[in-house]
Amino acid sequence: MAQPISAQSQETPADGGVLEKLGLPRPLVWGFVGLAIFMIGDGVETNILEPFLSSEHGFTVSSAGTLVTVYGVAVAIAAFFAAALSDLWGPRKVMTLGASIWVVFELAFLTLALTSSNTALIFLTYGIRGFGYPLFAYGFLVWITAVSPARQLGTGVGWFYVAFSAGLPTLGALTATISMQMFDLDFYQTLWVSLCLVIIGSLCALIGVRERIGRHPLVDDPSDTAATLGAGFRLLARDRRARFVTYIRTINSIPTYAMAIFFPAYFTEVLDWPLHWFLLLTTVIYAVNLPFNPVNGRLGDRIGWSRTCVWSGSVFCAVTMALVYFVPLSLTRAGVADSVAFGATLVAGALFGVALAGFVPLSAIAVSLMPERPGAAMSTYNLGIGAAVAAGPALVAVFHPLVGNTGLVIIFVVLYVISAFMGHALRGTQPGFDGVPADAELSDVAN
Repeated sequence: MAQPISAQSQETPADGGVLEKLGLPRPLVWGFVGLAIFMIGDGVETNILEPFLSSEHGFTVSSAGTLVTVYGVAVAIAAFFAAALSDLWGPRKVMTLGASIWVVFELAFLTLALTSSNTALIFLTYGIRGFGYPLFAYGFLVWITAVSPARQLGTGVGWFYVAFSAGLPTLGALTATISMQMFDLDFYQTLWVSLCLVIIGSLCALIGVRERIGRHPLVDDPSDTAATLGAGFRLLARDRRARFVTYIRTINSIPTYAMAIFFPAYFTEVLDWPLHWFLLLTTVIYAVNLPFNPVNGRLGDRIGWSRTCVWSGSVFCAVTMALVYFVPLSLTRAGVADSVAFGATLVAGALFGVALAGFVPLSAIAVSLMPERPGAAMSTYNLGIGAAVAAGPALVAVFHPLVGNTGLVIIFVVLYVISAFMGHALRGTQPGFDGVPADAELSDVAN
């Protein structure tokens, strides 16, 4: 059996300086840097893939959504097993495998699939590449949960999302904009830029991080493969709270991946705005989101993980998601100048970015459900992240022809409201809140 996170973290020396006060694990600093650069590379394509495939390879909005859904299925599978494999092999090996898959299949995607415009090959190479980033990113997330003190677990995970969201899609979208607007590169050339960034980020993390816990299995008996890989499934099967964690995490990110599919056309065809305005909106949403990730992690540690997820996350997201869509639509129809309408849209987007950070404490809730196996516990959370990559584009592919842009946004709002009710049911998972003694260990809470 693995050590509980609280026991593991006691073996990690405290920094005692600025990093300790910020809740940022000192031994993993280069991992955060590498993750940010890696995800910038991964995020470059997020908002340009659909226009690229539509304009140069004959894809429709629906077929592009189907492609990203296939990619998302791979992401969901890899995200789920990234945590369990981290228990079994150690997070560093899982990150190495993820980086290797990403680079190899991106090269195949660029040099074979796109140059031949072979649809089957595009689906195959891009789909398999979907296994790459979850293994890299969520392997590192398990590493963080394995070395962070329990009292700063929410804050440490918040810093993960600073690095993650800095790349996907914040600086990724900005990099794509700069590449095409300032350096006059085309879609295809910009995808080569993303590959270079992924390689740089991988090297920063894998060479720069010297911390020892993540270089070894996180369970005492890694030979018990079936028990380790099956722990996440068993947790999902027996604990309704684990399923709620998965559902809420999926709902959290559905608009991120859905908007990348249908919002470009919404901007250019309905609002008659240029595509780079959508890229700028995306950059603003996630740039504002960045500083609020550790803020909400710390807020969750102070006022309650569940309470933060419900109000700062679910409820606030429902309101601001509606604003992001209806503000520009209503203002342009009212004849307001495009510049003014777009400025108001950026404000709505900034508020949506703040709201998305409200779900940060959800990962701490996930770990509290099985602290003796942090990887297995996080697999339920990671499954939700990966499922969103598939569910977002799938909703677009299915419902966009039926209910259009407005109907899709209403679906997202309703999903956020549902997630608030599920989040309320996650009370009682945090020491010091909802009747749980403040000095309780996470292992006591889980039981």
